[in-house]
Amino acid sequence: MSLDQSLVAEVAEWIALDPSPQDAALLQKWLDEGNENDLRRCFNGFLQFGTAGLRGPIGPGPSCMNRAVVHRAAAGIAAYMKARGLTKVVIGRDARYGSEDFTRESAEVFAGAGMEVFVLPRPMATPVLAYATTALGSDVGIMVTASHNPPQDNGYKVYLGGTVDGTRYAGSQIVSPADIQIAAEISKIHQLAPKKSDWVDLDDAIFDEYVAKTASLARTKNPLKVVYSAMHGVGSESIEAVFKAAGFSAIHYVEEQRMPDPDFPTVAFPNPEEPGAIDLSLALAKKIDADIVIANDPDADRCAAAINDPATGWRMLRGDEVGAILGHYIATTMPESTKGRAFGNSIVSSSILKKIAEKHGIEFRETLTGFKWLAKIENLRYGYEEALGYAIDPTNVNDKDGISAALLIAQCAGELKAAGRTMADYLDEIWSAYGFHATEQISIRVQSIAQVDSLLSRLRKNPPQSIGGYQLTQADDLERPTDGLPATNGLRYWFGPNLRVIIRPSGTEAKMKCYIELCAPQAEAILILPALRSALTDVMTAE
Repeated sequence: MSLDQSLVAEVAEWIALDPSPQDAALLQKWLDEGNENDLRRCFNGFLQFGTAGLRGPIGPGPSCMNRAVVHRAAAGIAAYMKARGLTKVVIGRDARYGSEDFTRESAEVFAGAGMEVFVLPRPMATPVLAYATTALGSDVGIMVTASHNPPQDNGYKVYLGGTVDGTRYAGSQIVSPADIQIAAEISKIHQLAPKKSDWVDLDDAIFDEYVAKTASLARTKNPLKVVYSAMHGVGSESIEAVFKAAGFSAIHYVEEQRMPDPDFPTVAFPNPEEPGAIDLSLALAKKIDADIVIANDPDADRCAAAINDPATGWRMLRGDEVGAILGHYIATTMPESTKGRAFGNSIVSSSILKKIAEKHGIEFRETLTGFKWLAKIENLRYGYEEALGYAIDPTNVNDKDGISAALLIAQCAGELKAAGRTMADYLDEIWSAYGFHATEQISIRVQSIAQVDSLLSRLRKNPPQSIGGYQLTQADDLERPTDGLPATNGLRYWFGPNLRVIIRPSGTEAKMKCYIELCAPQAEAILILPALRSALTDVMTAE
């Protein structure tokens, strides 16, 4: 097969500058074989750099995660730093394929650019990197991770310290326009940047600090019987150290998922939200008669919990249920910590946290989806989003933290057990105080971002006029600034005053998400939700 000469030239130019001999050899092999399919797959534009940083499949060429792409990203970020007088960077990594190589490549490029570079000593949880960004006074934090993405992916999260270009970051993830400005710098990189090896490999001191500060959030020793899954990620070390320092009982690990394994062999997707992901955890909980199940995603910035509900048996709590539990727990048992502080959640999360805040005289703020926005709330005390993300200690970790969330969930459950009560009882107390809030999330995987855009375009032109007997009363296109929030790609529908539906694309995967909230008496809502879910699934999958 004769290859298009413009493609041949593009590949040849990339090979000449590829720092990975293995990737360069594979690309040359494909050229020699005339393998147009693989070449076009890997040369379909430069991997997009956005507010989630980089994320994509591992492979050669500009459309994948590899050393060459990471080299250019690091060089672009270094140029962004130089233009603003920023000089200090700390880098962490998870245990995915490529993470160690991408960390080293980044460190060499930043050092070559004259930056002061620190590297965490081994694969660690993302919250440790977020903590280190603040604790070390770093201008930039880099976490090499693809979080809960499939095994073939890797990625690159970017944090900024202090205030940059008028935006208060304080160790949180980038938001626009920083992503656009960094992407522009990356696009200017057309040759290999100088590299050096004079960075500092950190010892355990920063990890020990994180452990001590997180453990201090616990108020009493806790004899709770906890089953824990790291989901084949890096959370076990942090969980074990924090729970031990807090005086909690030894954890019962799901051994098959305890140690890092980049193949994630026991799960279809390494995300506690995905069906089947915590089946092993629930089986162990039943076997040992556990009090609670806790699971992190692979980089341990998200936290899931499951309880033995008398009405249903073991079940995973929804992110909004955990969000309400933690919000109510903080507001009622730690009122002194909320003075002058704010609660916040994202627009796709339940409205119950606002009601909790109002009842207890706490300021409340709503943001766009993503902790990059929640972390910008001034004086944030507690924030959450329904996708299992919780900020328990924003002063030290200005991001979601699945380790501190796990600690506080266990603390709450332990205190309830000591009083002869359960987490299910606690939820009933919350519903009684603030009204029942039923929430559902529908995720539809698609083949490409183009399909996502096509679906949203169709819904913008023809919104559903009724769902499950509820009539449409308001349609908000979130691409236009709404309720004081910046524009974002999504749609919000109101069907009467008590049913809210939000449809938006995933920020990290080719996936459409639909969020349902129905405020109604519990028995009524439970009966209605399946019909709403079915109707909205039909809306999202219709041609």
